[in-house]
Amino acid sequence: MRDDTETPRRGLRRLPGDPPRREILARMVRVNQAGEYAAMRIHQGQLAVLGSRSGGAVLKEMTSRGEEHLRTFDRIMVERRVRPTLLQPLWHVLGFALGAGTAFLGEKAAMACTVALGEVIEEQLAGQVEALGADEPALRETIERHREDENGLRDIGLANGATQHPAYPILSAAIRTGSRMAAWLSTRL
Repeated sequence: MRDDTETPRRGLRRLPGDPPRREILARMVRVNQAGEYAAMRIHQGQLAVLGSRSGGAVLKEMTSRGEEHLRTFDRIMVERRVRPTLLQPLWHVLGFALGAGTAFLGEKAAMACTVALGEVIEEQLAGQVEALGADEPALRETIERHREDENGLRDIGLANGATQHPAYPILSAAIRTGSRMAAWLSTRL
């Protein structure tokens, strides 16, 4: 592993005033874990409302994938000695509320939530892969694998009518904006 004084040839490029390399990596791990945690809470909120209705089976599959992702980033946090975001208690409550709220609007609204979140997460993970370049091959591989899974979850949401909800454009825009803000805060706090 390189220290912060080496000049990278590719990968994590730093400009004057940027956080040290270790902090950049910690922020990546922190926001990924926070995102997976919030996603689990969203799915739990959706399941609490939709239960065993037709969308429930799809949500259970999404929840199962999310549990695996969360375990992975929990493990990476411990291995790299990265603290979780200080906002995790807030994401616990808001994630469940977002999931339950979209589910109250119907199964298609719940799927719209999944699609919007998937788009933000995919964007975030793509940026991390690009930033890592050739650095940190194990972390990059994990992020790439989770990015593929997020694309799959987004596709499931689309296949289950996400865009057919009448409020899809507004719902999607609001969820994407809130998710980007939550991610930015989670990297720093």
